[in-house]
Amino acid sequence: MSRVLDRRQVLRGATLAGSGLALSAYMPAWAQPVSAGIAKPLPTVSGDDITLKIAHQMMMIDGRQSHAIGINGTVPAPLIRLREGQNVRLHVVNDLDEETSIHWHGLLVPFQMDGVPGIAFPGIPARSTFTYEFPIIQSGTYWYHSHSGLQEQEGHYGPILIDPKDPDPVQFDREHVIVLSDHSFQHPHYLFDRLKKESGYFNRQRQTLSGLLAGKDQPLKERLMWGKMRMDPADVADVTASTYTYLVNGHGPKDNWTALFRPGERVRLRFINASSMTTFNVRIPGLPMTIVAADGLNVRPVQIDEFQFGPAETYDAIVKPPDMRAYTLVGESVDRSGMARATLAPREGMAAEVPPLRKRPLATMKDMGMGGHDMSTMDHGSMKGMGSGATGAQAGSMAGMDHGGMDHGAGAGSMQGMDHSQMNHGAGAAAGAMAGMTAPQGQSGAMAGMDHGSGAMPGMADGQSMAGMDMGSMNMRDFSKALGVKKGPGVQTISAMPVDRTGEPGQGLENVGHRVLTYRDLVALERNPDTRAPEREIKLHLTGNMERYMWGFDGEKLSESPGPITLLHGERVRVTLINDTMMGHPIHIHGHFFDLVTGKGAYAPRKHTVLVQPGGTVSWDVTGEEGDWAFHCHMLYHMHAGMMRVVQVRKAGGAAA
Repeated sequence: MSRVLDRRQVLRGATLAGSGLALSAYMPAWAQPVSAGIAKPLPTVSGDDITLKIAHQMMMIDGRQSHAIGINGTVPAPLIRLREGQNVRLHVVNDLDEETSIHWHGLLVPFQMDGVPGIAFPGIPARSTFTYEFPIIQSGTYWYHSHSGLQEQEGHYGPILIDPKDPDPVQFDREHVIVLSDHSFQHPHYLFDRLKKESGYFNRQRQTLSGLLAGKDQPLKERLMWGKMRMDPADVADVTASTYTYLVNGHGPKDNWTALFRPGERVRLRFINASSMTTFNVRIPGLPMTIVAADGLNVRPVQIDEFQFGPAETYDAIVKPPDMRAYTLVGESVDRSGMARATLAPREGMAAEVPPLRKRPLATMKDMGMGGHDMSTMDHGSMKGMGSGATGAQAGSMAGMDHGGMDHGAGAGSMQGMDHSQMNHGAGAAAGAMAGMTAPQGQSGAMAGMDHGSGAMPGMADGQSMAGMDMGSMNMRDFSKALGVKKGPGVQTISAMPVDRTGEPGQGLENVGHRVLTYRDLVALERNPDTRAPEREIKLHLTGNMERYMWGFDGEKLSESPGPITLLHGERVRVTLINDTMMGHPIHIHGHFFDLVTGKGAYAPRKHTVLVQPGGTVSWDVTGEEGDWAFHCHMLYHMHAGMMRVVQVRKAGGAAA
């Protein structure tokens, strides 16, 4: 039956369609109408002689033009495909009006070829050419990027894929390189300037009064407690989707970059986090992933549904799509303000449902370095030491703490008879004592008589008991917990009880209801080349001040000229990183792989970058390789603000060649 439309119906339909298009412009990028799909592979260069030209260019993101710094006219830069055992010469032409550089991230090269201006070489001057030359002694998934200023944020990055000389133990039918990154249409120096002026400038997900009245997020008591500490639990990421568009292979969410497959194929996805500031949570709803490599090195296959990785980390995953349907590949930012989005499909033009952004995480007391203690019901009075560094032995107690139904036994103000058998007081040698917490004046009582079995908390200094512990207010700048940290404005907090979090899935992924990768899931496929016990330990605190946007190691910025971290060539050293901040830091060492200490012994996972969770610790063993090497946080603006050191490795009795 035919239907006749009158003029009024036609006009009404046109108006609704036009309104829909207009409204779509105000939707977040991941929710907007998508293109038919872009299935083109990354431009690729290979061979023994490769020319890379660095220049300004324009790039198109979701239909919008933006300035970029690209290589050979593309962002990301071309995929460099090499083979283990070859010798490569890379001729880098700098067409910029400023110095530039390229660091070969994760590649084991002579330190003079490492590409860090001021450490490894003088940099590549404007309008000049520099040739890198080195042997390829490894295989796997890596990447390259500028180590000059903030050029990396403008697009100066690209993937590297090295094929093994021997048969690959990972069997697959096809592969796709997935480069995740973040792009702003504003200049990176503007972003950095905003962060220096207001640390939470880009955070558009703060808690609100309306949210409180609606019963969302933290209850009033917790909000007041965090407010007294001048801490924002919603400040999970420095730079967010308020300015960033999250990209897959240089394409925005609306572009719908598409990776093709045939049903039943084993597809290898080589994930590279080439972002400047974004930790991504990666998943493919409805399609499990099997992780087969981490930071370019093979691991025993482990099947998961999601993984979190920080800037500079890489993971290889095998997927096996069973049917003729499309799947959405989601790279959700850790603060869940936005996402990178792509599609896996049997043919171009297909798309799957794009899941909505999940509820954003809030930082916890554990993220503050309180060792997993649930302080949510405590009335702390005032949290001293946040800005002023106040300390002092004030008479303290747990008076004012809301203990709910806890049986305190006899005597008000005492905790006698309390059953602590189910309480989690943190774990590991890194878990510190509660010493240093002080109480507001006027409170009385003590924790004497508390039954802790041995009378002491694991990790408490000198076997100190809980008796008389002051908890009315927490001194968050207790430098007795970090004797090597320089006192100054660059240290806002010291973690009182940092714990090893390598067995956790990552901030915000604790209760997602499916399998999430942890560092403890990773086991090296082959026995590690150096299984000696470490000869000594180096402890480094990751420190910062969000309000002033100052970042460093042990309270010192690189510009303050801290001495180098020194090792001997061939020396086996354990490095323990202690995160005294409420933000995750991806820490990278140049020229080395290290063995994560996760209980796997000779098959410990070997990596070049590790994401140290807020309030957490990570230990790894490393063997010194001669040279001068950069060691830094791979959050670009953290490094730019000072979170960088030099590792100097020398042969016994000699100098670096």
